[in-house]
Amino acid sequence: MSKVELITDQLISHLLEKIEQASTICILTSFVMKSGVELLREPLKRAAERGVDIKICTGDYLYITQPEALKSLVEINPKIEVRLWNSNGISFHPKAYLFHLNEEGHLVIGSSNLSRSALTSGIEWNVSINKEPAVFKEAMDQFTKLMYHEQTIPVNVETIKSFEENYEKYHEKHPNLAKKWSELEEIELMLPSKEKEMHIAEESADYGEIQPRFAQVEALEELEKTYDEGYKSALVVMATGLGKTYLAGFFAKRFKRVLFIAHREEILTQAQKSFSTIIKESTFGIYNGNKKEANVDHVFASIFTLSMKQHLEVFKPDDFDLIVIDEFHHAAAASYQRVLDYFQPSFLLGITATPDRNDNKDVYSICAGNVAYRIDFLEAIQRDWLAPFQYYGVYDETDYSNITWLGNRYDEEELLQAQLKDEMAQNILDAWVKHKKSKTLVFCSSIKQATFLSQFFNQNNYNTISLHSKQKDIRRDEAIKQLEQGELDAIFTVDLFNEGVDIPAVDTLLFVRPTESLTVFTQQVGRGLRLHAEKDYCVIIDLIGNYRNADIKLSLFDTSERKGKETTTIPTVPQSCGINLELNVINLLKEMTKKKQPRKEKLLQSYRDLKQELGRRPTYLELHLKGQSESIQYRQEFKSYIGFLNSAEELTEQEKLVFQKYEDWLVEVEKTGMAKSYKMVVLLAMLERGPSDWYKPVTAEEVAPFFHSYLTETNYRKQIDFSDKETKALWDYNGLKVSRLISKMPMSKWSGSSKGLLRFEDNKFSFDLQVDSEDEDMIFAWTKEICEYRLHYHFERKTK
Repeated sequence: MSKVELITDQLISHLLEKIEQASTICILTSFVMKSGVELLREPLKRAAERGVDIKICTGDYLYITQPEALKSLVEINPKIEVRLWNSNGISFHPKAYLFHLNEEGHLVIGSSNLSRSALTSGIEWNVSINKEPAVFKEAMDQFTKLMYHEQTIPVNVETIKSFEENYEKYHEKHPNLAKKWSELEEIELMLPSKEKEMHIAEESADYGEIQPRFAQVEALEELEKTYDEGYKSALVVMATGLGKTYLAGFFAKRFKRVLFIAHREEILTQAQKSFSTIIKESTFGIYNGNKKEANVDHVFASIFTLSMKQHLEVFKPDDFDLIVIDEFHHAAAASYQRVLDYFQPSFLLGITATPDRNDNKDVYSICAGNVAYRIDFLEAIQRDWLAPFQYYGVYDETDYSNITWLGNRYDEEELLQAQLKDEMAQNILDAWVKHKKSKTLVFCSSIKQATFLSQFFNQNNYNTISLHSKQKDIRRDEAIKQLEQGELDAIFTVDLFNEGVDIPAVDTLLFVRPTESLTVFTQQVGRGLRLHAEKDYCVIIDLIGNYRNADIKLSLFDTSERKGKETTTIPTVPQSCGINLELNVINLLKEMTKKKQPRKEKLLQSYRDLKQELGRRPTYLELHLKGQSESIQYRQEFKSYIGFLNSAEELTEQEKLVFQKYEDWLVEVEKTGMAKSYKMVVLLAMLERGPSDWYKPVTAEEVAPFFHSYLTETNYRKQIDFSDKETKALWDYNGLKVSRLISKMPMSKWSGSSKGLLRFEDNKFSFDLQVDSEDEDMIFAWTKEICEYRLHYHFERKTK
């Protein structure tokens, strides 16, 4: 029988009791004070040490959360996952404490934030709810969606630094909001919100049976080949509209049990439907906050639910033969890593529609950089698999240089002041009327802007609506139907139509927001490129001002060989498409190029972004797999990765001294030519001897067993360098012949090209390197970091 209890005093006693019993703890609080963290520090520490899954989500609204409180939270235990909601000035008021107790869920919800007064003597009302499984499931589902929403960021050493800077700026700008709250003052800081956010329901629309496309045939062939060659993972990049989910279904036919993971409910439902049309003799089920259909052949799971310990352990590590991950860059990498570390599938398949590696770095990382098949929307247009476009770049007079940039977005309050003007709305309306076709999707930067522009268009005798997450008047599927039937001229939206929803009839896209993410921009462009009987091409109307990424976004449309390089010339688009830029736009782009951030500065910013994401200095390989800039550019600009770290003031004083002593060696390891992997394999074999011995002389005979084993192991990627006529004869180990190969190449060859840094004399391979004992660990770690990066980069390129 359910139990509901009102708690008006000393909530802390209730929470401490549940923390001691729980297997999962989730805390959602609008702000965090250091005094509150101190109350829970030891109980949470003990819980984490006994393996409890602990997640905490708080917010930055009004910058009441204290930086020192965030520091205290993350210091409790590294296994506790803490994330921060970027409120963008919109109120963020939730207060909830969720506990899994054995098989039951326990929920506390009310007015208490994480502060001492709120948990002890403050005037607070909280309701404790027990043995209400449906309510608890809904609460847990909503919590995980907030926890891993794209507006949240991980809390770590680097993100706290950024938060602290913004915290100081905010309180300088708003001096009436005191930063040092007393315990009594904490009580009245935040009141519960009466506004309930509406989640727009959507019924799946049936656009008819989707037939296999040529892209699927090609991709499936490459996937089958990849699997047969012994790979354990692969990534497929297919533009929106080419049926990547169907492709996964076709590939899944060869596996007995499959796990499909996504971050949106719509994607799970659509994927289940797609798979069931392909694989007839199987059972299918959804595993998310509302449904727990685990005992089926094919499970379609929400990452938010699956990443929780009690749900993950419903399955055995070897339960699935194939795991498919769809667009996983949308949720926290830590959650996916937890799932991937747990399961042991025969094959892992990542699928994504966005071709920009920069924003999909994590996808590449989990698939070890192995891209089995790639086709972007431009190639698909050239092959008549997607609709062509006519792009119109319209000049935006807004001076974005005067709007505060917050690291990943513009300050919303300042941006709205510039956007919510009748003059700007009129310019947008004029451009739309001049270029539009019949069915328009408008992408805005905020709900307020969407509402404002929709009302302005309606005042000018057009029929439009603003559709967003707080809309109460119309369902999303109803709005789509009205647009398709011509009853609506346009739908103004924020992020509802980035993915997971297809409207093939849309023939006009209007962008009235700064492009902050090139991946999101690409996804939104994809909304208009699906083929449709009544659409010969799609019109794209894009406001271009001096905002960030304005000068590089056009490269997304470029089919020329310079694609991906910095350019402001009009891109070369498919023959059926067109780029039309107003003169002011062309002049603006030319001016932006003159002032463009130099490459060195961009590399530094990419590095800092990744460091903030990881909460520590990334390794060279991590920078390659997860960084936004191409890793090879660090070597081109700074000669070595360690040289870059030195230039960026990222080395300690001791590290700087070591770098200066051994710089020539580090540059040699970075820059030596590698037609094959042999040099780095020999170096890796030497590194196996440890920090004190790796640089000492070695013979080819000593290296031979490791060398042969490394290049003939089951990983097909490595076998590629041991498959020519000479080396094929050495697959059955022959120590003499392998050592002769090593002596010839790489030992003799490398010593000859190293300008005296390496020697091969009397059958001994050695370095002209005297390492002081106090430097051994550091130079060993750096050399190994470069060696592992170069091997990975080499095999990644060889297998493309």
